[in-house]
Amino acid sequence: MRANYVIRRVFFLIMVIWTAATINFILPRLTGRDPIKEQLTQQIASAGRKAEDAEQMWRKYNELFGLDKPLWQQYVTYISHVARLDFGYSINSYPRTVMDIIISRGRLTLPFVSVAIIIAFVGGILLGALLGWNKSPKWLSTIVVPPLMVLSSVPQFLVALVLIYFVAFRWKLFPLGDPYPKTMVEDWSSLKFIGQYAYHAVLPILSIVLVELSGWALGMRAMMVTVEGEDYAVFAEAKGLKNGRIFYRYLMRNALLPSLTGLALRLGFIITGASVTETFFNYAGIGSTLGAAISNFDYFLLYGIVIIMVMSIAFATFIMDMIYPLLDPRIAYRGQRG
Repeated sequence: MRANYVIRRVFFLIMVIWTAATINFILPRLTGRDPIKEQLTQQIASAGRKAEDAEQMWRKYNELFGLDKPLWQQYVTYISHVARLDFGYSINSYPRTVMDIIISRGRLTLPFVSVAIIIAFVGGILLGALLGWNKSPKWLSTIVVPPLMVLSSVPQFLVALVLIYFVAFRWKLFPLGDPYPKTMVEDWSSLKFIGQYAYHAVLPILSIVLVELSGWALGMRAMMVTVEGEDYAVFAEAKGLKNGRIFYRYLMRNALLPSLTGLALRLGFIITGASVTETFFNYAGIGSTLGAAISNFDYFLLYGIVIIMVMSIAFATFIMDMIYPLLDPRIAYRGQRG
C-alpha cells in the first residue's frame, strides 16, 4: 500500500465531509421557515408582550447568529466554523453552545451504545462463522438459527419493552430506566457513578445486542456458506491444512470483509438508532436531542449533530479502507498500481 493510496482516501474523506456539510447547510433553508422568529413569537405571545418586541429581538438575534448576512457569506462562515467544530449557539437553548450540548448529551449515549455495537458485532461474527462452517455440529444450526431469525425481525422497541416488563418490573433485577439514580449527580470522575451508570445500562445494551447480534450472525453465516465453495478454500483443505487455520485464515478472513463495511456504516446508529432506546429507558441522550432539534427547528444544533454523525461515519469508513489491504491483498495491489 503506497502513499497515493492513502492520499486518495484522505481526499475522498474530505470531499464526503464537505459535501455533507454543504447539503446540511442548504436543506433547512429550502423550507422557507425562520426558526428564530417562530421561537420569539411563541415566547412573547405566551408572555403577553407586544409584537414589536418580537421584531426588535428578531433583528438582534439575526445579527448574533449571522443570519442577516448574504447567503454566500453565511456559507463561508459556516464552512470555516465546521472545520473548527464550532457550530455556534443553540437557538432554543441560548446561550449554550452546540458542542456543549452534544458533549453533555453524548456522554450518556456514546458509552452504552458503543459497548452494545462492539458486543453485537464481535459476538455475531463469531457465532455466524460457526453456524456457516460445514465442520460445525449440525445441532448448533438447528437450535440457534430459528431464534436468531425471530430476533432479527423483531423491532428493537418491542425487545426493550419485554426486557423492561420482565427483567426490570417483574423480576426487579435491573432498574426500569434512567442512566443513573436520580439521587446522584453526573460525575464521570467518580467510580461509584460509573458503576451505577454501567448497572443502569445493562438492559439498554441488552436490547440493542439481541437485535443487532442476530443480524450480524445471519449475514456472516450466509457469507461463510459462500466462501466455503471458493477455490482457495477447497485447495487449502486439499493441502491438508488444519481445520482451525482454514477457518480463521481462509474462510472467516474473507467472509468478514462485507461485515466490516457494514460496521462502518452502522456507526450512524449511535445517534439515530439510539433515540428508540433512549425513549424507552428515559435517557436524555444525543438521539432524543436530535429529535428535539428537528421538531423545534434549531438550525445550529441540527447542523452540529448531523455533521458529527457524518464525520464519525466518514472517519470509520476511512479506517476500514486502511484495514482492507491487510485483510485482502488484492485491494492493496490495486492501490499500489493506481
